[in-house]
Amino acid sequence: MIVRRSAAVLAVTAVIGGATAPAALADDASPSASPSRAFPSALYGSTDPTYDGVWRQSLALLAQHTTGVRPAAKAVDWLTGQQCASGAFAPYRADASAKCDAKTMVDTNNTAAAVQALAALGGHDAEVGQAVRWLKDVQNKDGGWGYTAGGASDTNSTSVVIGALTAAGTEPKEQTKSEKSPYDALLALSVPCDKTGGGAFAFQPDKKGALAANADATAAGVLGSLGEGFVIEAAGKASKGSGESKGSECASGDSFTPADAAHNGASYLAAALAKTPYLKSAMPGAKPQPDYGNTADAVVALAAAGSTSATAGPLAWLEKNSGVWAAKAGPAAYAQLIFAARAAGAQPRDFGGVDLVEKLGATGPAAQTPSRDSATAEPDAKRVDHKSTFNVWWLVGVCLVAGIGIGFLLSRRNKRQQL
Repeated sequence: MIVRRSAAVLAVTAVIGGATAPAALADDASPSASPSRAFPSALYGSTDPTYDGVWRQSLALLAQHTTGVRPAAKAVDWLTGQQCASGAFAPYRADASAKCDAKTMVDTNNTAAAVQALAALGGHDAEVGQAVRWLKDVQNKDGGWGYTAGGASDTNSTSVVIGALTAAGTEPKEQTKSEKSPYDALLALSVPCDKTGGGAFAFQPDKKGALAANADATAAGVLGSLGEGFVIEAAGKASKGSGESKGSECASGDSFTPADAAHNGASYLAAALAKTPYLKSAMPGAKPQPDYGNTADAVVALAAAGSTSATAGPLAWLEKNSGVWAAKAGPAAYAQLIFAARAAGAQPRDFGGVDLVEKLGATGPAAQTPSRDSATAEPDAKRVDHKSTFNVWWLVGVCLVAGIGIGFLLSRRNKRQQL
């Protein structure tokens, strides 16, 4: 789910400057850092954070927390310092002391990711509350969210916001606009069983209102339909999913529920991963390539839905093949792999012989305390109580709607090759 944000926001440049986002951004890699620029030492990753700073910071902090690591205080302070007075977050603000204005491109995805991270860390009720209020204010009348305020609802944005609401203690089904909840928005984006790609989720309807199956949106939609965020309980402990008990039959009918949509989406992913142990993506005109991030997200989604047997193949493939990708893509990639390992009951500290926790830690400031001996031990929220030195507000993307008339641009994940 989740989210290849850097390629998404680079699309802004494509819209404004008439350029096309380079195919080299395919495996979630952020734009290369300029050797003449210095980036904050509190930030995870060494590449240009313009398009994914808050996103990768949020995932890194959350992944460390889930593995018992107490992140560096300055890393947490950097994140809270990125928040605007409205409560929203932009992908990156180089001068966090400057007030946000109409030109500050805040979005729902960065905001929701920051909420999930700060809520897990604890001690940030004010920042979390302000961010959630902003998310509620920009909810669409269909119950969902687009990448930016006012943008057409999409599966990925709606799902990451659902995860933020859950993390902040708000029941998603009770968050309505025009009597529509986020779940109503996701149900409307579930591809009907009798259509091509039936059971999957579409990113958004096309210009004619048709829904096309999208693997990235499906992984996100499964989690969103279950009311889950980036982090779920280990395999065998998830209580909301029932993928294996329902079999692979596509559910439909007048009583179609979010749980049915999640089941259908998980079945679609399981079928795709039964053909090859990884999902694929392709830029227009390019040959399909393994999509490591989407495959990791699919493992989390399958585990959340209770389809635990379907996680074995893709998880083993990731253990064997994801090292080069993660090293190139950086902290968000390591976080995705940690989430997948934990969800499927594997060990993040011994993932194909690699210590993902150590690798992630090496991309940012030194943690306050080392992780516990058990890589799957639940962290004690009371251990972390960071206060922002800026006392400002906060937060992440992929569809992109310029709220002041620039127009809409779907992210890379909307262009993924249909399976």
